[in-house]
Amino acid sequence: MRCLLLTRILPAAIAAAVAGPVLAAQGGDPDWPCIQRKVPELSLGQIWTGAALPQTAADWSKDAAIAHLVTELSARRVPLPEAQQKIREYADSLPEGEKERRMTMLAQGLFEHMNRERSDVIAGIARYAHAQRDMAAFLRQEASAVDALRAKPAADPKELARRNDRLVFQTRVFQERSQSLGFVCEVPTLIEQRLYALAKSIAQTLSDR
Repeated sequence: MRCLLLTRILPAAIAAAVAGPVLAAQGGDPDWPCIQRKVPELSLGQIWTGAALPQTAADWSKDAAIAHLVTELSARRVPLPEAQQKIREYADSLPEGEKERRMTMLAQGLFEHMNRERSDVIAGIARYAHAQRDMAAFLRQEASAVDALRAKPAADPKELARRNDRLVFQTRVFQERSQSLGFVCEVPTLIEQRLYALAKSIAQTLSDR
């Protein structure tokens, strides 16, 4: 009776677990399971409200101090207020004649670094969703196979119990991964919001002169 009940419930449980991602993917991309609109890359104009960055800003990676600061400020483990304070302190440490050049390099560096990080996260979400769809299909097939085995009069009870327990475990893992997807989907937005806040702090150091 236990195996009969579980093998009937499991397909419904799997369908419920994938319902959210499937509905979210109806926007056109089957590998995008998030309710947030998919924007693979940001444009500089979305996060930088100051004057156009000079061509010299593109050389940010050649400056070891700025490259290090970009890595430090972009890390989400660093609280945003602390990162903004580091920006102000760095700006205050610069000679007036160097401030615009180096702060715009910092802005360009943060944009390129965090935009790339965000794109990598989006690509990872797509791989995650694809793997979940494949796993859902596998679990449905396995549930049907267990149900077919249970229907056989000569089925080995131990084999049936073993396969059923494995299916229960795999379905639980699938559901836990599906539940965590909501948190993963927030990451691109969090990166974008942090980038915008950091860019705004840089722009303020230039307007305060």
